[in-house]
Amino acid sequence: MTIDPDWATARRAMETGRTLNGPDGQRSRWLKAIKTAICDSSALWLRAVGLYARGHRNAADLQLTEIEVSPPGLPAAFDGFRILHVSDTHLDQMPSLVPIARRLLDGIEVDLLALTGDVLGDHHAPVAPSADMLGEVLSGVRVTGRRLAILGNHDPLTMVAEMERIGFEVLVNRSTVIERATTEGGVARLGITGLDDVHYFYSDAARRALEAQAGNKDCRIALIHSADVADWASAAGYALYLAGHTHGGQICLPGGRPVVANLLRCRHAATGLWRDGDMVGYTSTGLGVAYPPVRFNCRGEAAVITLRGTKSG
Repeated sequence: MTIDPDWATARRAMETGRTLNGPDGQRSRWLKAIKTAICDSSALWLRAVGLYARGHRNAADLQLTEIEVSPPGLPAAFDGFRILHVSDTHLDQMPSLVPIARRLLDGIEVDLLALTGDVLGDHHAPVAPSADMLGEVLSGVRVTGRRLAILGNHDPLTMVAEMERIGFEVLVNRSTVIERATTEGGVARLGITGLDDVHYFYSDAARRALEAQAGNKDCRIALIHSADVADWASAAGYALYLAGHTHGGQICLPGGRPVVANLLRCRHAATGLWRDGDMVGYTSTGLGVAYPPVRFNCRGEAAVITLRGTKSG
Protein backbone atom coordinates (compact mmCIF):
# COMPACT_ATOMS: atom_id res chain seq x y z
CA MET A 1 0.00 0.00 0.00
CA THR A 2 1.21 3.50 -0.82
CA ILE A 3 0.45 5.57 2.27
CA ASP A 4 -1.03 9.01 1.65
CA PRO A 5 1.60 11.31 3.20
CA ASP A 6 -1.02 13.84 4.28
CA TRP A 7 -3.01 11.14 6.08
CA ALA A 8 0.16 9.75 7.68
CA THR A 9 1.16 13.18 8.98
CA ALA A 10 -2.31 13.80 10.40
CA ARG A 11 -2.47 10.31 11.94
CA ARG A 12 0.89 10.71 13.68
CA ALA A 13 -0.22 14.05 15.07
CA MET A 14 -3.43 12.54 16.43
CA GLU A 15 -1.56 9.58 17.96
CA THR A 16 0.61 11.95 20.00
CA GLY A 17 -1.90 14.77 20.50
CA ARG A 18 -3.92 15.77 23.53
CA THR A 19 -7.33 15.02 22.05
CA LEU A 20 -9.29 12.07 20.74
CA ASN A 21 -11.03 12.78 17.47
CA GLY A 22 -14.51 11.41 16.82
CA PRO A 23 -17.16 12.15 14.19
CA ASP A 24 -18.85 14.70 16.47
CA GLY A 25 -15.67 16.55 17.43
CA GLN A 26 -12.73 16.36 19.79
CA ARG A 27 -12.64 15.18 23.38
CA SER A 28 -9.87 15.26 25.95
CA ARG A 29 -7.38 12.41 26.10
CA TRP A 30 -7.89 12.59 29.87
CA LEU A 31 -11.11 10.65 29.26
CA LYS A 32 -8.99 7.76 28.04
CA ALA A 33 -6.85 7.97 31.19
CA ILE A 34 -9.97 7.92 33.35
CA LYS A 35 -11.26 4.87 31.48
CA THR A 36 -7.92 3.11 32.04
CA ALA A 37 -8.11 3.83 35.76
CA ILE A 38 -11.64 2.42 35.89
CA CYS A 39 -10.51 -0.75 34.10
CA ASP A 40 -7.61 -1.17 36.54
CA SER A 41 -9.98 -0.73 39.48
CA SER A 42 -12.48 -3.20 38.05
CA ALA A 43 -9.73 -5.83 37.74
CA LEU A 44 -8.86 -5.37 41.41
CA TRP A 45 -12.54 -5.58 42.38
CA LEU A 46 -13.07 -8.77 40.38
CA ARG A 47 -10.09 -10.36 42.09
CA ALA A 48 -11.35 -9.24 45.49
CA VAL A 49 -14.78 -10.83 45.02
CA GLY A 50 -13.42 -14.01 43.43
CA LEU A 51 -14.81 -13.48 39.92
CA TYR A 52 -11.61 -12.73 38.01
CA ALA A 53 -10.68 -16.36 37.32
CA ARG A 54 -14.18 -17.16 36.09
CA GLY A 55 -14.17 -14.13 33.81
CA HIS A 56 -10.76 -15.11 32.43
CA ARG A 57 -12.07 -18.62 31.64
CA ASN A 58 -15.08 -17.05 29.95
CA ALA A 59 -12.75 -14.99 27.75
CA ALA A 60 -11.16 -18.21 26.50
CA ASP A 61 -14.56 -19.68 25.55
CA LEU A 62 -14.58 -18.51 21.94
CA GLN A 63 -17.30 -19.28 19.43
CA LEU A 64 -17.65 -19.33 15.65
CA THR A 65 -20.82 -17.46 14.73
CA GLU A 66 -22.34 -18.41 11.38
CA ILE A 67 -25.01 -16.15 9.92
CA GLU A 68 -26.63 -15.35 6.59
CA VAL A 69 -27.47 -11.79 5.59
CA SER A 70 -29.20 -10.35 2.54
CA PRO A 71 -27.62 -7.01 1.63
CA PRO A 72 -29.87 -5.02 -0.70
CA GLY A 73 -28.78 -5.13 -4.32
CA LEU A 74 -26.48 -8.14 -3.95
CA PRO A 75 -25.68 -9.48 -7.46
CA ALA A 76 -26.70 -13.08 -8.08
CA ALA A 77 -23.05 -13.96 -8.77
CA PHE A 78 -22.26 -13.21 -5.11
CA ASP A 79 -25.04 -15.33 -3.65
CA GLY A 80 -23.29 -17.68 -1.22
CA PHE A 81 -20.19 -15.47 -0.93
CA ARG A 82 -18.56 -16.23 2.43
CA ILE A 83 -16.78 -13.65 4.59
CA LEU A 84 -14.73 -14.47 7.66
CA HIS A 85 -15.10 -11.41 9.87
CA VAL A 86 -12.44 -11.09 12.57
CA SER A 87 -12.10 -8.10 14.87
CA ASP A 88 -10.41 -6.87 18.04
CA THR A 89 -7.93 -9.69 18.44
CA HIS A 90 -5.82 -7.85 21.08
CA LEU A 91 -3.66 -10.96 21.42
CA ASP A 92 -0.93 -9.16 23.36
CA GLN A 93 -3.48 -8.81 26.17
CA MET A 94 -4.18 -12.55 26.34
CA PRO A 95 -1.64 -14.63 24.36
CA SER A 96 -3.22 -17.86 25.64
CA LEU A 97 -6.01 -17.25 23.11
CA VAL A 98 -3.69 -17.97 20.18
CA PRO A 99 -3.97 -21.81 20.14
CA ILE A 100 -7.66 -21.64 21.08
CA ALA A 101 -8.48 -19.26 18.24
CA ARG A 102 -6.34 -21.21 15.77
CA ARG A 103 -8.26 -24.41 16.53
CA LEU A 104 -11.55 -22.53 16.18
CA LEU A 105 -10.69 -21.28 12.70
CA ASP A 106 -8.61 -24.16 11.37
CA GLY A 107 -9.88 -25.48 8.04
CA ILE A 108 -12.49 -22.78 7.42
CA GLU A 109 -12.78 -21.87 3.74
CA VAL A 110 -14.06 -18.42 2.77
CA ASP A 111 -14.05 -16.06 -0.18
CA LEU A 112 -12.96 -12.99 1.78
CA LEU A 113 -11.16 -12.41 5.07
CA ALA A 114 -12.18 -9.07 6.61
CA LEU A 115 -10.31 -7.80 9.66
CA THR A 116 -11.95 -4.75 11.23
CA GLY A 117 -9.11 -3.47 13.38
CA ASP A 118 -7.54 -3.53 16.82
CA VAL A 119 -4.82 -6.10 16.31
CA LEU A 120 -2.96 -4.40 19.16
CA GLY A 121 -4.19 -4.28 22.74
CA ASP A 122 -1.71 -2.17 24.69
CA HIS A 123 -1.32 1.15 22.86
CA HIS A 124 2.35 1.30 23.85
CA ALA A 125 3.31 -2.28 22.97
CA PRO A 126 5.43 -3.16 19.91
CA VAL A 127 3.22 -4.05 16.97
CA ALA A 128 5.15 -6.96 15.40
CA PRO A 129 4.42 -9.58 18.11
CA SER A 130 0.67 -8.97 17.89
CA ALA A 131 0.77 -9.27 14.10
CA ASP A 132 2.76 -12.50 14.37
CA MET A 133 0.23 -13.98 16.81
CA LEU A 134 -2.61 -13.02 14.48
CA GLY A 135 -0.80 -14.69 11.58
CA GLU A 136 -0.58 -17.86 13.66
CA VAL A 137 -4.30 -17.74 14.49
CA LEU A 138 -5.22 -17.39 10.81
CA SER A 139 -2.68 -19.88 9.44
CA GLY A 140 -5.26 -22.64 8.98
CA VAL A 141 -7.88 -20.50 7.23
CA ARG A 142 -8.28 -21.08 3.50
CA VAL A 143 -9.09 -17.80 1.76
CA THR A 144 -9.89 -18.18 -1.92
CA GLY A 145 -9.98 -14.43 -2.49
CA ARG A 146 -8.60 -11.38 -0.76
CA ARG A 147 -7.55 -10.52 2.79
CA LEU A 148 -8.61 -6.98 3.65
CA ALA A 149 -7.89 -5.11 6.87
CA ILE A 150 -8.49 -1.71 8.43
CA LEU A 151 -7.02 0.02 11.47
CA GLY A 152 -8.69 0.27 14.86
CA ASN A 153 -8.30 2.81 17.64
CA HIS A 154 -5.58 0.67 19.29
CA ASP A 155 -3.60 0.35 16.05
CA PRO A 156 -0.87 2.90 15.30
CA LEU A 157 0.20 3.92 11.82
CA THR A 158 3.06 1.41 12.03
CA MET A 159 0.52 -1.42 12.06
CA VAL A 160 -0.07 -0.94 8.32
CA ALA A 161 3.31 -2.42 7.39
CA GLU A 162 2.88 -5.29 9.85
CA MET A 163 -0.51 -6.23 8.41
CA GLU A 164 0.92 -6.19 4.91
CA ARG A 165 3.77 -8.40 6.11
CA ILE A 166 1.32 -11.12 7.19
CA GLY A 167 -0.62 -10.97 3.93
CA PHE A 168 -3.33 -8.32 4.28
CA GLU A 169 -4.25 -5.43 2.02
CA VAL A 170 -4.93 -2.46 4.29
CA LEU A 171 -7.69 -0.07 3.29
CA VAL A 172 -7.23 3.41 4.72
CA ASN A 173 -9.97 5.74 3.51
CA ARG A 174 -10.17 4.06 0.14
CA SER A 175 -12.31 1.67 -1.85
CA THR A 176 -11.73 -1.46 -3.88
CA VAL A 177 -13.84 -3.82 -5.98
CA ILE A 178 -14.22 -7.60 -6.11
CA GLU A 179 -15.48 -8.96 -9.44
CA ARG A 180 -17.16 -12.22 -10.37
CA ALA A 181 -18.30 -13.56 -13.71
CA THR A 182 -22.06 -13.79 -14.24
CA THR A 183 -23.90 -16.66 -15.91
CA GLU A 184 -24.71 -14.29 -18.77
CA GLY A 185 -21.03 -13.73 -19.50
CA GLY A 186 -20.81 -10.35 -17.81
CA VAL A 187 -19.11 -9.15 -14.65
CA ALA A 188 -20.73 -8.55 -11.26
CA ARG A 189 -19.11 -6.17 -8.80
CA LEU A 190 -18.98 -5.95 -5.02
CA GLY A 191 -17.54 -2.68 -3.75
CA ILE A 192 -15.69 -2.44 -0.43
CA THR A 193 -14.70 0.75 1.38
CA GLY A 194 -12.35 0.68 4.37
CA LEU A 195 -11.83 3.64 6.69
CA ASP A 196 -9.28 4.60 9.27
CA ASP A 197 -10.62 4.38 12.83
CA VAL A 198 -13.35 6.98 13.43
CA HIS A 199 -13.57 6.61 17.24
CA TYR A 200 -10.17 8.09 18.20
CA PHE A 201 -8.68 9.14 14.85
CA TYR A 202 -11.56 10.53 12.81
CA SER A 203 -10.71 12.91 9.99
CA ASP A 204 -12.77 14.47 7.24
CA ALA A 205 -10.85 12.25 4.81
CA ALA A 206 -12.73 9.27 6.23
CA ARG A 207 -16.12 10.83 5.59
CA ARG A 208 -15.09 11.90 2.10
CA ALA A 209 -13.97 8.35 1.29
CA LEU A 210 -17.27 6.99 2.56
CA GLU A 211 -19.47 9.47 0.74
CA ALA A 212 -17.43 9.44 -2.48
CA GLN A 213 -19.19 6.18 -3.33
CA ALA A 214 -22.71 7.57 -2.78
CA GLY A 215 -23.55 7.62 -6.49
CA ASN A 216 -22.07 4.17 -7.13
CA LYS A 217 -24.72 1.60 -8.05
CA ASP A 218 -22.62 -1.41 -7.00
CA CYS A 219 -23.61 -3.35 -3.90
CA ARG A 220 -21.13 -1.99 -1.36
CA ILE A 221 -19.68 -3.09 1.98
CA ALA A 222 -18.23 -0.71 4.58
CA LEU A 223 -15.40 -1.95 6.80
CA ILE A 224 -15.17 0.49 9.72
CA HIS A 225 -13.72 -0.30 13.14
CA SER A 226 -16.65 1.10 15.11
CA ALA A 227 -20.31 1.56 14.21
CA ASP A 228 -20.13 5.27 15.09
CA VAL A 229 -20.89 6.34 11.50
CA ALA A 230 -23.45 3.69 10.58
CA ASP A 231 -26.03 6.34 9.71
CA TRP A 232 -23.62 8.04 7.32
CA ALA A 233 -22.89 4.76 5.55
CA SER A 234 -26.59 3.99 5.27
CA ALA A 235 -27.30 7.43 3.81
CA ALA A 236 -24.47 6.89 1.30
CA GLY A 237 -26.15 3.71 0.05
CA TYR A 238 -23.98 0.99 1.56
CA ALA A 239 -25.59 -2.43 1.78
CA LEU A 240 -23.52 -4.02 4.57
CA TYR A 241 -21.47 -2.55 7.43
CA LEU A 242 -18.96 -4.69 9.34
CA ALA A 243 -17.54 -3.37 12.62
CA GLY A 244 -16.12 -4.35 15.97
CA HIS A 245 -14.66 -2.12 18.70
CA THR A 246 -17.31 -2.61 21.39
CA HIS A 247 -16.43 -6.24 22.21
CA GLY A 248 -20.20 -6.62 22.54
CA GLY A 249 -19.72 -4.92 25.90
CA GLN A 250 -17.28 -7.63 27.10
CA ILE A 251 -18.89 -7.39 30.54
CA CYS A 252 -22.64 -7.68 30.06
CA LEU A 253 -25.75 -8.13 32.13
CA PRO A 254 -27.55 -11.48 31.97
CA GLY A 255 -29.08 -11.72 28.52
CA GLY A 256 -26.08 -10.06 26.89
CA ARG A 257 -26.94 -6.39 27.39
CA PRO A 258 -23.70 -4.37 27.47
CA VAL A 259 -22.95 -2.45 30.65
CA VAL A 260 -21.05 0.05 28.45
CA ALA A 261 -21.72 0.28 24.70
CA ASN A 262 -18.52 2.30 24.00
CA LEU A 263 -20.00 4.13 21.02
CA LEU A 264 -20.21 7.88 20.50
CA ARG A 265 -23.17 7.59 18.12
CA CYS A 266 -25.44 4.91 16.63
CA ARG A 267 -25.71 2.94 19.87
CA HIS A 268 -28.35 0.69 18.31
CA ALA A 269 -25.40 -0.92 16.51
CA ALA A 270 -23.43 -1.91 19.62
CA THR A 271 -23.44 -5.66 19.07
CA GLY A 272 -24.59 -8.40 16.71
CA LEU A 273 -26.94 -7.96 13.76
CA TRP A 274 -28.66 -4.63 13.27
CA ARG A 275 -30.14 -2.43 10.57
CA ASP A 276 -29.90 1.23 9.71
CA GLY A 277 -32.41 2.05 7.01
CA ASP A 278 -31.94 -0.52 4.26
CA MET A 279 -28.37 -1.29 5.30
CA VAL A 280 -27.57 -4.47 7.23
CA GLY A 281 -24.85 -4.31 9.87
CA TYR A 282 -22.90 -6.69 12.05
CA THR A 283 -20.83 -5.66 15.07
CA SER A 284 -18.52 -8.42 16.26
CA THR A 285 -18.00 -9.11 19.95
CA GLY A 286 -14.33 -9.51 19.03
CA LEU A 287 -11.95 -12.42 19.30
CA GLY A 288 -9.87 -10.92 22.08
CA VAL A 289 -10.32 -8.73 25.12
CA ALA A 290 -9.33 -5.35 26.45
CA TYR A 291 -8.01 -5.07 29.99
CA PRO A 292 -9.10 -6.63 32.25
CA PRO A 293 -8.99 -9.88 30.21
CA VAL A 294 -12.37 -11.16 31.34
CA ARG A 295 -15.82 -11.65 29.85
CA PHE A 296 -19.23 -12.06 31.42
CA ASN A 297 -22.41 -12.93 29.48
CA CYS A 298 -20.64 -12.11 26.21
CA ARG A 299 -18.58 -14.69 24.32
CA GLY A 300 -15.72 -13.72 22.07
CA GLU A 301 -16.17 -14.69 18.44
CA ALA A 302 -15.19 -14.80 14.84
CA ALA A 303 -18.08 -14.73 12.36
CA VAL A 304 -18.62 -16.45 9.03
CA ILE A 305 -21.10 -14.28 7.17
CA THR A 306 -22.71 -15.75 4.08
CA LEU A 307 -24.24 -13.28 1.64
CA ARG A 308 -27.61 -14.19 0.17
CA GLY A 309 -29.65 -12.49 -2.51
CA THR A 310 -32.99 -11.03 -1.55
CA LYS A 311 -35.76 -13.50 -2.29
CA SER A 312 -38.78 -12.09 -4.13
CA GLY A 313 -42.31 -13.43 -3.96
